[in-house]
Amino acid sequence: MSTTTFDNSPIVRQYREQTSGSNALFDRADDVFPSGITHDARRLRPYGIYVERAEGSRKWDVDGNEYVDYFGGHGALLLGHNHPEVMAAVQAALSQGTHFGSSHSLELTWGETVKRLVPSAERIRFTSSGTEATHLALRLARAYTGRTKLVRFLGHFHGWHDHMAHGYSSHFDGTPTPGVLASVADSVLLVPPGDIEALEAILSGNDIAAVILEPTGSTFGLVPLEGEFLEEARRLTALHGTVLIFDEVVTGFRVSPGGAQGHYGVTPDLTTLAKILAGGLPGGAVVGRESILDGLDYEASSDSGQEKIQHQGTYNANPVSAAAGVTALNLVETTDACADANAFGASLRRRLNGLFAETGIPWAAYGAFSGFHIFTNPKARSIDPEAFDPGGVAWEELKTNPPDVVEKLRLAMLLNGVDITGWPGGTISAAHTDADQDKTVDAFRASIDMLKNEGEL
Repeated sequence: MSTTTFDNSPIVRQYREQTSGSNALFDRADDVFPSGITHDARRLRPYGIYVERAEGSRKWDVDGNEYVDYFGGHGALLLGHNHPEVMAAVQAALSQGTHFGSSHSLELTWGETVKRLVPSAERIRFTSSGTEATHLALRLARAYTGRTKLVRFLGHFHGWHDHMAHGYSSHFDGTPTPGVLASVADSVLLVPPGDIEALEAILSGNDIAAVILEPTGSTFGLVPLEGEFLEEARRLTALHGTVLIFDEVVTGFRVSPGGAQGHYGVTPDLTTLAKILAGGLPGGAVVGRESILDGLDYEASSDSGQEKIQHQGTYNANPVSAAAGVTALNLVETTDACADANAFGASLRRRLNGLFAETGIPWAAYGAFSGFHIFTNPKARSIDPEAFDPGGVAWEELKTNPPDVVEKLRLAMLLNGVDITGWPGGTISAAHTDADQDKTVDAFRASIDMLKNEGEL
């Protein structure tokens, strides 16, 4: 659909009328930022909303529109926006200073909490982001094994550094994305998601330093993985002396207090963390076997005759993020936050599938734990929404959506007071309520009618 045709859509016209303040801010941003945005996932035609404040499960834009929020700080806010205990801890930390350039007691408490919750966490190194964490994990694995190659699964996302920039949303043939050296891309071997035979073959025939994966499947289960696959991946990597890395940036402290590894009972060698780890503030970590993290240890490196891996980071374990992280993780540990969000997800998916069946829309809601995905059926399959099995659909199809339909769906949902992600779908917090769920189902019903009126369904 051309830009002109898209802009003439009644949904788009109504959206512009309802969000004129966001429109004005986007016009300014378009002169400052590439495409007017500061994160690729915030791309939305004709523009995204500009949010002024948030509380619990809701947020309000600059035009005063209120939304049930399923972005959840890109998944960082299991406890919801502006949680009073987390905010009190942040404010207390701020009153003491934002950066000491020295160690502080909160970083120790934070690390001890992570060690207590995450099964693989014998040792911990904090970073400033999830991308930094996966970068460091790969370096640790290469130093530990003396090997060079990395195995990734097609469609799995592990941040934006050079080793992770292809094979996620494009360049599935392994060729480098713009700005990445071919030699770097050549060191990464891509295998189909969930294909244990392909993993076994590639481990048998190559000198692999590490295998990294999202333990619930790409995009928090958009292309799902099962626990049996994780068990086999653990067995095979151990057999071949390969470091197994669980990227739990999304799933850590969300699937369960111990992450996906705690839920499935499969312990990797290394785990990468971020998002919920820092209570909604910037912060990441690599955790794992002491023998591997010894590569960062001055004394251990000297004793083994190995050169120490260098790792700096101005904001590693900064005191404000540490305060938020300690408080958030204590709440995850001592309350039913994970279970409550997971239960909401199961109920929402069931109700949405009932709606799709009732309205005759050949879509399906699926997922696990505290997330949901909408299968938009790009190949027009004959499906029963209430019996849909994503395991019977190719991963490429699960990750494919009609772009105009999905963008109009997102705009229509915003018009009806709900903000969903571009998957399309969303992440759920423990702050979401029964009223939020009712509003979400009603918003989908109204949005379906709007799409039908435009001939999109």
